[in-house]
Amino acid sequence: MIIDDPLREALEREGHRMTAPRRAVWDVVSTAERHLTADEIAARVRAEHPDVNLSSVYRSLTLFSELGLVRESSLDSGGPAHWEPAHPDDEFHLRCRRCGKVDHHTGDLVGRVREHLEAEHGWVTEQVELLVTGLCPDCA
Repeated sequence: MIIDDPLREALEREGHRMTAPRRAVWDVVSTAERHLTADEIAARVRAEHPDVNLSSVYRSLTLFSELGLVRESSLDSGGPAHWEPAHPDDEFHLRCRRCGKVDHHTGDLVGRVREHLEAEHGWVTEQVELLVTGLCPDCA
């Protein structure tokens, strides 16, 4: 049986090797129930693989970003970056300022922003990261 493995496929396609630290970082990011900082990812990885250091985690995340497997998001003004599996730009983030919960919302808003920027300003958009901050239904 062939198991779909987007990490292995992306690494091999670009001439990179699968390593234990890369697999461990991918497993944490791809199964996380929320967006994680690099420090949080490293702590989870080290729980199973104590020899994996923070530098290895950052190198893996950088490579995964270059391969289009993860996204780095700034969910807090001035705070650390958070990481998540890559998703289309039309999914944007809704962050509760009270409890910190982050949800994804899908709609046509990002597409409309892209169209406006191109039509009205000649701007060619490569990536959109939209963050809406407010109160979630539980905190409102």
